[in-house]
Amino acid sequence: MNSFNDLFETYSWDDTKASIYAKTATDVERALASPKRTLEDFKALISPSAAPYLEQMAKISQQLTQKRFGKVLQMYVPLYLSNECNNICTYCGFSYDNKVKRKTLSAMEIMQEVAALKKMGYDHVLLVTGEDNLNVHVDYFKKVLELIRPHFAHISMEIQPMDVEDYDQLTPYGLNTVLVYQETYHQEDYKKHHPKGKKSNFKYRVETPDRLGKAGIHKMGLGVLIGLEDWRTDCFFTALHLNYLEKKYWQSKYSLSFPRLRPFSGGLEPKVEMIDRELVQLICAYRLFNEEVELSISTRESPRFRNNIIKLGITSISAGSKTNPGGYVVAPESLEQFEISDERSPAEIAQLIEAQGYEAVWKDWDNCLA
Repeated sequence: MNSFNDLFETYSWDDTKASIYAKTATDVERALASPKRTLEDFKALISPSAAPYLEQMAKISQQLTQKRFGKVLQMYVPLYLSNECNNICTYCGFSYDNKVKRKTLSAMEIMQEVAALKKMGYDHVLLVTGEDNLNVHVDYFKKVLELIRPHFAHISMEIQPMDVEDYDQLTPYGLNTVLVYQETYHQEDYKKHHPKGKKSNFKYRVETPDRLGKAGIHKMGLGVLIGLEDWRTDCFFTALHLNYLEKKYWQSKYSLSFPRLRPFSGGLEPKVEMIDRELVQLICAYRLFNEEVELSISTRESPRFRNNIIKLGITSISAGSKTNPGGYVVAPESLEQFEISDERSPAEIAQLIEAQGYEAVWKDWDNCLA
């Protein structure tokens, strides 16, 4: 098997969806009682039949998370470098067909943003750009990494998928983690939401984590944009992808995110709504399925939701986020990728974490817990 796509093509979306919705209370109870849960167990835990068992799932999720990660949450912050993009994506404010002012930060502007983030206390930064090979390319990323590397213990990137050789060039500059979200594993809907640009190539995107594994990236992040398609089916394929990667690229670490579709300038209504209770179910199901994976929650979610999710399986959380290039200091009026929901400061979130008996960690897991 050369890539995940080879495995993925052996699955039917419709059959997988039907299998999830056919799971019974007996299947859920079997999954909860199992010491090591399979993909079939995961189907049961995300199925509608698992809804009455949420309290039990949450209790197990809390226990497993504390056993592996302790009572700490890692704090991270996104730094948007550019909103230039060559893709048309129906759900994104940076979409090529969105007629807005484009901006890519210069070295001086980046350092102004870095100073603001350091003042907040951050030591873990997530670099984010639109997908534009002309303006935000490998050489640009090299310069950015070289510039900011002395200031952060952990550098992650969420940028356009690249070739193995490109990732090989960036790792010596301090790149630790790469996030690449499939958005949806439903191929027909994927085409509908990505009609133009390099991102329209489903196969190239779904094979990106394979290229990251071949490049020896320390950690990679997966996820789908919840709301584009049936969330249970999409998240099963995320779990399938994770399971495949852990076996093939066992030296890498993994994280999962669960972004729900948020408003942006142009507005796409979710095809499928996911209520808060269902997101809690999904988070707990992922933890019961995989004790090692890191689970991240962003400022897309409401303050109330984030207040209540801290103890249930999450291992990293953002705060004070801006989703536009220069949003912290340089150009706060520039276009946001999407609206955030929780606008509290990093200090407020750290206080919230500590009030619940946990510790806010500003550096990388590995360095802090070694």
